[in-house]
Amino acid sequence: MMATTRDLLPFLCMFGSALAVYKQWIPDTNFENATNWDKGSVPCGSDQVVFPAQGKVAVYVETAHTLAGMSLPVDGEFILASGAGFSVGEGQDPGCGAGVTTQFKEFDSLKWFDPALWKAASSVDDLQKGSYLFFVHEESVPCHQDDVVFRDASSFRVDVSGNQNTVSVKSVSVLRQKFSSNSDFSQFMTSTLGKLLFHGSSSLRVDEPSCKDHTGCECGNSGNRERICANVECSHLDCKKPLRPVGHCCDVCGAIVTIQFSTSFNLDSYRQRLQHLFLALPKYKSIQMAASKVPKTHRLLGVIPYETSHDIQVVLLDQNTGSESGVLAEALARDILKDVQDQGSHLGIDSADFHASSGASGSDVAGMSGGDVAGIVLGILALVTFLAVIVIAYHRGLVRMPRLPSLSRWKKDNEIDELGGPIDHGFDNPMFEKSQALPEIPGLYGTDSLNGITLTHSGVHFVNPVYDETDFNA
Repeated sequence: MMATTRDLLPFLCMFGSALAVYKQWIPDTNFENATNWDKGSVPCGSDQVVFPAQGKVAVYVETAHTLAGMSLPVDGEFILASGAGFSVGEGQDPGCGAGVTTQFKEFDSLKWFDPALWKAASSVDDLQKGSYLFFVHEESVPCHQDDVVFRDASSFRVDVSGNQNTVSVKSVSVLRQKFSSNSDFSQFMTSTLGKLLFHGSSSLRVDEPSCKDHTGCECGNSGNRERICANVECSHLDCKKPLRPVGHCCDVCGAIVTIQFSTSFNLDSYRQRLQHLFLALPKYKSIQMAASKVPKTHRLLGVIPYETSHDIQVVLLDQNTGSESGVLAEALARDILKDVQDQGSHLGIDSADFHASSGASGSDVAGMSGGDVAGIVLGILALVTFLAVIVIAYHRGLVRMPRLPSLSRWKKDNEIDELGGPIDHGFDNPMFEKSQALPEIPGLYGTDSLNGITLTHSGVHFVNPVYDETDFNA
């Protein structure tokens, strides 16, 4: 019997090779980019061009230009492509009109840690074709193991200031040159052009190897989370229960699938599996998916952290709006859990669960991981230890148990005699306390004294020896 592609895919995923992720910087400082000019158009023959006097910028020029005049900055550089250059025209350019004074914009405010200024793909070809990957905000910015790409025919200016002294990536490609070693890249960074392209309080380094763990690697941008989220503006959501994925700055409408995995799991292969089996379907074409390894902190009694492990987080972001927002993502999450139930053991998945913005949730357990077992055992031991400490402290007088409310009042109020009324207990007489506390009085505790005690329906009556009849008559 011939196996189908769906049947072979779990097997092939086990041998998938690790894929690199390429993050490309979007803005540029190119002369021919109309958005870089305050008038919204590229200067022509009748225009006066002004660069900010104190600005520091490198400008890539692709073609030849004729201008009426140009004011240059104190510190700047033109990067001229083959055949590119400038000339000053005499008179008015008929195709340019009367001419204007147009100013080049400043770019010092563009931040490395702004997620909106990057796009990601699994290859350079996918970057050129526009086949982009979706990531949570922290991973939209280049991670330690990512290849950073600046377009070949492009200049730029980026502020790499971060919370650490260095920002590390796997490689940097700029102006048709790829830097994979920090010694070569450091030399470029100290050049005049390098200082115009990169600035800020942190230095950019090329010294991180690619991710060697086939189960995935953490991005490493959590230390700059505040910087990243400061550049993000969250939009209003209309779903019932918005979700906040790990590494994301905003709530989302959709679903989050959390996967517990074993050492045989391959993140890149699993990401491809989800792409081919589900996201390629027409009904799920509006879903964005981000799959990554995220940290998980285990806590004793839900309070004291004792261990950190990792889960695979699959974020399914529903682009639909309106009252149905998130419904499609929830349907996909259920399909993924069904796939885990069928093929999880072959994919290195121990268990999985999901939460949706509709409030729904579900789980499928393919097996309990060693970390989960250890967590349960440690939790039980911690509880037993806690109880033992309390008992020992109590016996040593270090801890006092709280007093329970007295039941004597409750008992007295509920003691009813056989006639329906409360029993009259009389009063406390010290003469009838324990015999050891009183001096010996002949006959007082003898059998004769019992003859003076009678019981009636109205209560207990007795003869008080202090007021004995014989003594009184005497």
